[in-house]
Amino acid sequence: MDISRQKTVLETRRAELAVALQAVERELDQPATPDWEDRSTERQGDEVLEALGQAELNELRRIDAALARIEDGSYGLCQTCGDAVSDARLTLLPDTAFCKNCAV
Repeated sequence: MDISRQKTVLETRRAELAVALQAVERELDQPATPDWEDRSTERQGDEVLEALGQAELNELRRIDAALARIEDGSYGLCQTCGDAVSDARLTLLPDTAFCKNCAV
């Protein structure tokens, strides 16, 4: 596994998430319309944006944890059992902290 490539992938995704989270935040900070019917529709959209933002924030935390594991040398080792995480799994899920057996 090329750790420097994985680090680049993680850092790139982290930057994308930071931009997306800022966009969600800006959208949620928009003032509500005075029309009650429109406000109801906006509120539904806001709930979707909040859920999306929370999912992105969770991914950002996983990426930060993966980058910390790269720095301390434990990247690619399962945080539960200590076995190596397969290269295929790390390629698919570069922020994963668990081998396929422990992720279940």
